[in-house]
Amino acid sequence: MDGTKRSDIRPGLQVKIVQKQHQRSGQLTVGVVKDILTSSAVHTRGIKVRLSDGTVGRVHEIIG
Repeated sequence: MDGTKRSDIRPGLQVKIVQKQHQRSGQLTVGVVKDILTSSAVHTRGIKVRLSDGTVGRVHEIIG
């Protein structure tokens, strides 16, 4: 699943995110969702989340 729909994402899910500084390279970071930061229901570039380690980025893929 991609991370464009807020309803698909919830705290505790493991996801791959793209951090702001890695958008050009596409480098992905794996982690567990702590907070959902995007308030809209859908976002074309991915829902912005904060991972349990404090890293912020947009969800690229939901692992499980």
